Amino acid sequence: MEVEEKIQATSNQLDCRECGALLKYAPGTAHLKCEYCGCANEITEAAAITIVEEIDFEKFLNENSAGVEKQEISTVKCGNCGASSTLKPNITSDSCPFCASPIVVTGGGTATSIIKPKYLLPFKVDQKSAFTEFKKWVGGLWFAPNDLKHYVDNADKLNGMYIPYWTYDSKTFSSYTGQRGDNYQTTETYTAVENGKSVTRTRTVTKIRWIPVSGTVYNDFDDVLVLASNSLPEKYTNALEPWDIENLTDYNDKFLSGFRTESYQVDVKTGFEKSKVIMEAGIRSSICSDIGGDHQRISSVDTQYNDITFKHILLPVWLSAYRYSEKVYRFMINGRTGEVQGERPYSAIKITLAILAVIAIGVSVYFGITMYNESH
Repeated sequence: MEVEEKIQATSNQLDCRECGALLKYAPGTAHLKCEYCGCANEITEAAAITIVEEIDFEKFLNENSAGVEKQEISTVKCGNCGASSTLKPNITSDSCPFCASPIVVTGGGTATSIIKPKYLLPFKVDQKSAFTEFKKWVGGLWFAPNDLKHYVDNADKLNGMYIPYWTYDSKTFSSYTGQRGDNYQTTETYTAVENGKSVTRTRTVTKIRWIPVSGTVYNDFDDVLVLASNSLPEKYTNALEPWDIENLTDYNDKFLSGFRTESYQVDVKTGFEKSKVIMEAGIRSSICSDIGGDHQRISSVDTQYNDITFKHILLPVWLSAYRYSEKVYRFMINGRTGEVQGERPYSAIKITLAILAVIAIGVSVYFGITMYNESH
């Protein structure tokens, strides 16, 4: 019997009970705060999770996502990079937080039905603290354009974004073939020339004895994290880790108030294929331990994935996009730890001037030494 799909509309705009202004979630707290009258509303629903619920992966695919709770959100899609994110309230134009391209909002955005996030990590680092870390990071960049130095004079350049992720659990069974290498020492003779004469000497050398092996290993993977966005470079989002997933909170619209949220672009099935790449590293490590010896070679691996479950979560990132010489550079700050990562531009003028300065110093030193030698 098919279970009906549950779809819930969501709004991230919450009004102050005192003055009617927009309430915003205050990072690092459990309340919403009004920036105008200072009124604070506690998020009473915010509580530690005792039991984390996962969704059965195979059942989800077989039943075409029936029974999974969904939500309807209003998003605007960037025509340049394709990112879909929620709207700021009461605006008609904006810039894309992922590529800094201008966006004109028409008709209030597009209504989209997505799998509702089950959990999230609320922002812990506020904009002021994130901006301080961002300025420090930019200040340490060699040969950065002057424009970038001025770019970080404005804290509003940072956008608080909840980024979509999938997490996957799986028990794996892997059979493998390969080779085990054990070191052993042997003595060999060699000829050397000493005092013009050829002499025979001996030395101890280490060699490897290889033997064929095969076996099976079992692994239990929990919360393998996969970015569900195509808008950010994985090289840098991976560098934002680790995330304190153990502190996940039940999804609550109130944590999103005052922030923007990106909707996922990577579906559940594609996300699992990405998670298998991550799991493979752990599986190969287990195989090497199982083979033992001093060296290991893996020839083949056949893995079965069982008891697969997943969940949709949101993680907090302070994001900024900077355009320089027709290219977009993105900066990301972990909204829990303040870790800064990003792409950085180089100033061709500064690099050229630095090279010319080194050449000038070298020429000056050369002529100085030459003149000194000639005078003596």
